[in-house]
Formats: sequence, C-alpha cells, structure tokens
Amino acid sequence: MTGFSARSWLFAPGDSDRKMAKAAAGTADVVVLDLEDAVTEETKPKARAMVAAFLADRPEEDRHRLWVRINPLDGPHALADLAAVIPARPGGVMLPKARGRHDVETLDHYLSALEVAAGTERGATKVIVLVTETAEAMFTTGTYQGAPRVVAMTWGAEDLADSVGASANRTPDGSYGFTYELARSLCLLGAAAAGVLPVETIHGDFRDLEGLCERAARVRRDGYRGMLAIHPDQVEVINAAFTPTAQELAAAQQIVDLFAANPGAGTVAHHGAMLDRPHLARAQALLAAGGTQGEGT
Repeated sequence: MTGFSARSWLFAPGDSDRKMAKAAAGTADVVVLDLEDAVTEETKPKARAMVAAFLADRPEEDRHRLWVRINPLDGPHALADLAAVIPARPGGVMLPKARGRHDVETLDHYLSALEVAAGTERGATKVIVLVTETAEAMFTTGTYQGAPRVVAMTWGAEDLADSVGASANRTPDGSYGFTYELARSLCLLGAAAAGVLPVETIHGDFRDLEGLCERAARVRRDGYRGMLAIHPDQVEVINAAFTPTAQELAAAQQIVDLFAANPGAGTVAHHGAMLDRPHLARAQALLAAGGTQGEGT
C-alpha cells in the first residue's frame, strides 16, 4: 500500500466561504471542497471561483489537506473546475462517477498540463476515485492498479441507486441492500489490489454519532482505513475509530516480537492459538498505521 494515510475526509460546499473556513479550521485529515453535489448547476461557476480564491488565500503548508471534488469527466464542468483550482495548488482531487482506469488516465493528462502551466511540480496533485457511483463502474473497480496519481478509493450508494433505478438503497432495518454492500466490498478489494487507501462512504445521519462509531469500527475491521464525513461533528468520531488503540498496538507488537524471536518459524504459538505469517503482516500494518515501528518490520 502507498504511504499515504488519511482517516477523515470532510466535505465542505464550495459555494460557502463560511463552511469551507470552518472545515479547514477543524481536525479533519482531509477537507474536500465540493464543486459537485453540494453546488447547484447555476452556482457552479461562482463556486469554482470561490474555491480557487479560498485555496489561494491559505498558507502553502496547509494546502496538502485541502482537496477539491470536481464534477464528472463526462460532463460539461470538469475541465473548467480543474483550470480554476489547479493553479491554486490543492493537495488533491476527488474524481466522482469514475467509469474506470481510463478516466483516471484522462484526468492525469489534464492535471499534468495544468500543473506545468501553473509552475507546479508535475504529478504533485493526488487523486481519490469514487468508484461505484454508476452501474458501469461496478465492473471496473479492479482496474486501478498502477493508475497515475491515485492514492485512495472510495464508494457511493446514492448515485448508484439512481443509476440502477432503485427506489431505495436500504433494507427495512436500515442496512444497505445487497447491491450496495457489494459496492462496498468491490471498492475494498479494488483498493487492496491497487495498493491504495480504502475509504468508507458517508454516514448520512450526521446526528447519529453512536451509529457512526459502530459503523466505522465495523468497516475498519473489514479493512477500510478512513471514512468520508458530511458534518464537522463526525470528524472526531471517525479519527478515533480509525486510530489504533494502545491495547491494539501492544498486542500487535507482541506478535511482531514473537516472530522476530523465532525468525525461521512459519508459525508461532500465542495465547493458545497458532499464528502464521498473515497474522504477522496484519500486526506490522497495524503498527505502521499507529506510527509505531516494531522490531522485525
């Protein structure tokens, strides 16, 4: 997996200076200034100018965590979005409704030209891809290995429901239906195949912090390493959920130490169980996520 890491990704509408400033002043690892769903069609030209001005006013060292969600590449706004914001040097771009690797490659060409024109280092702008927002895209989630600039992948359920003509994407008990759980799994598997960060989609009820905590813990166990947020109140919950605890780090360190003490062993006994090399790999990954470098890593 790439060395890139971010737990919380907070959206802020690009047509509100107040909300962008509030998001940037908070503790989100990444703030996504939104030019797509949060902005009406008639307001998009004004919003892209506001986002560009907001970025330009921020100190250079702050912009690495200020990203921009542009509009889809197959629509009329994406190029104008990029032309407006890339000279202001955002940390990255979120590509919505990606149809597959070819969209990322097209985006890379656009970004490279705009970076060179702006005097920015070519390749400096990172990309997170929204990979399940259309029916077509569900079949291409495994195509992003080695895709230029991509450091993270995430998924969406609302646009996917529209794409397939569903009247709802949740079951009566509030959980996602099969198609949308499949989208979550395909995103996770695609990110793992590509060696990039898997990021869980939003928790729509921003007042339900308990439910958010439970869901974040569940998807982290599945392999996700971060989550999208739609409200500042969600950020601390997400940051806590995706930060390894002291107990988890200590347990992982014990496993790493056991294998380091037995370098020729394929398995080791630990608390009445036999642990093999996949257990070691998971322990090492946990220590890396917690900023701890254990012996034997």
